[in-house]
Amino acid sequence: MKQQFKFYFSETNTVFLFALLFFVNLSFSQVKEAQITKLINTYTAYNTFNGSVLIAENGKIMYKKGFGLANMEWDIPNAPNTKHRLGSITKQFTAMLILQLAEAGKIDLQAPITKYLPDYPKANGNKITTHHLLTHTSGIPNYTSFPDFFQNKSRNPYTPEAFVKEFSEMALDFTPGEKFNYSNSGYFLLGVLVEKISGKSYEQMLQEKIFTPLNMKDSGYDHHETILKNRATGYEPKGNKFVNSEYLDMSIPYAAGSLYATVEDLFLWDQALYTNKLLSKEYMNLFFKKHTKAGNGYYSYGWFIGNEPIGNTSETMATIAHGGGINGFNTYITRATSDQSLIVLLNNTGMAPLNDIAQAIRGIMYNKTYDFPKKSVAKTIYDEIQSKGIESAIQKYHSIKSSSDYTLEEREINTIGYQLLQEEKIDEAVTVFKWNVEAFPGSYNAYDSYAEGLMHQGNKELAIENYKKSLVINPNNQNGIDYLKKLGEDVSDYIIEDIVVADAVLQSYVGAYQITPEFIITVTKEGSQLKTQATGQPVFNIFPKSDTVFYLKVVEAQLTFNKNEAGDVVSVTLLQGGREITGIKM
Repeated sequence: MKQQFKFYFSETNTVFLFALLFFVNLSFSQVKEAQITKLINTYTAYNTFNGSVLIAENGKIMYKKGFGLANMEWDIPNAPNTKHRLGSITKQFTAMLILQLAEAGKIDLQAPITKYLPDYPKANGNKITTHHLLTHTSGIPNYTSFPDFFQNKSRNPYTPEAFVKEFSEMALDFTPGEKFNYSNSGYFLLGVLVEKISGKSYEQMLQEKIFTPLNMKDSGYDHHETILKNRATGYEPKGNKFVNSEYLDMSIPYAAGSLYATVEDLFLWDQALYTNKLLSKEYMNLFFKKHTKAGNGYYSYGWFIGNEPIGNTSETMATIAHGGGINGFNTYITRATSDQSLIVLLNNTGMAPLNDIAQAIRGIMYNKTYDFPKKSVAKTIYDEIQSKGIESAIQKYHSIKSSSDYTLEEREINTIGYQLLQEEKIDEAVTVFKWNVEAFPGSYNAYDSYAEGLMHQGNKELAIENYKKSLVINPNNQNGIDYLKKLGEDVSDYIIEDIVVADAVLQSYVGAYQITPEFIITVTKEGSQLKTQATGQPVFNIFPKSDTVFYLKVVEAQLTFNKNEAGDVVSVTLLQGGREITGIKM
């Protein structure tokens, strides 16, 4: 009897414990959902997010919701089935089509593109491979960076073949394969390759090879003239208000950025990438291989691979991600294969801080601390300038720039500076740009923008001074060099030419240099090529600007080798981000 009672008691406790755990898990899920909703509602209240969100864990959707309005004229809310333009998220779909052709034996990724595009200028085309296009290492100038692109070209319809001529004859920015430089032109050209090789349109191939097999019924190539149900309208911020985004003919982004989708369809895409529905295992591995160094991570084929922070902690996790930006929209998809988690953020008001939002969401997902959004200094100041003038804005800026209730972002300050330039409020723009260099003295871009404002103001001498400051921080700032030329300055000191350094001199630099106790730069030599590797980082080639100064092409950094009076190399000085630090040779 005693034994039976014990068994009965244990069984009851087990049932109770199971019910308790179920209740706790359910409640915990509801807590996460409430936290995420509160987080994004705050971003929406501050006019810094307006769109659709989907979050998945372990391959299952845990959260999907719309925020703000898909159409502000008619008060139509965003929802999980709202169709948003994707911008550069398009590139991963383009890359998939190319790999499908490669797997079918119809294209060699390492062959010159002139093998498939015989009309492409051979001076460049014979040096560029499809792999170069896929990894942004082709050297083809990025057409969206052309000075007249938005004003003179973005509104006009083009056939793919006609638009290729806009950049195909231009000199390459660098030798193909030499370094990573993000280029929409390369992915545009990949779309042309898809059409030439398949004999079908890029749009047809997307539908047949990806969207139909994956049942992605709410995705496609966006056309302005098409009546498309549940399509979001694109807006752009003007201070804390919004305006309709500028028109863009969708033949221009093409294979680099013309798709639309819903967050729900992007979940179907994410799940398919864990299978071999679209590619064999061999080619899926190639799809996600770390092909080239890009910033703090790597670029595969249409994806950035790296580590993203979890909340506001020092912890990170390995992710596969890509963002997108196109008139009126910005987007972000980030995947963690370790637990098959996914965050998709599609925003239809442009320039939302999607990386920050994703970082905070991860904090919630993994029970870490995270940052809540704050009011924007830049947007507040822009509204103040528009409503009360620059003098009032100056007072407002100094009263809120250090406030814990506000956030001061370099990119946002830069953006309102250019908005004021476009509105021909030159003095106001210069004031704003000046604030940016004072707040972010290590940013070459802040000095470059300030110089441009000064140039519009007619202050040539100060413009030259600030362009030169931008080049001290980033010697590879070609925009600064070009404008100094226009201002009549001798730029020979800034133009990096191929020079030859004696082999014995190169050999003298070989060794290890201790920048900090935990951070060591090792210099090696292969033939006539010097290479460098910092603690925990890949090996990179370094190139001479002089006998003692060498620079990296993959990041904005340079090394200066220092000698003592006897001529022995004793240290190296690293210049990066406007900061100099010297390490002793070990």
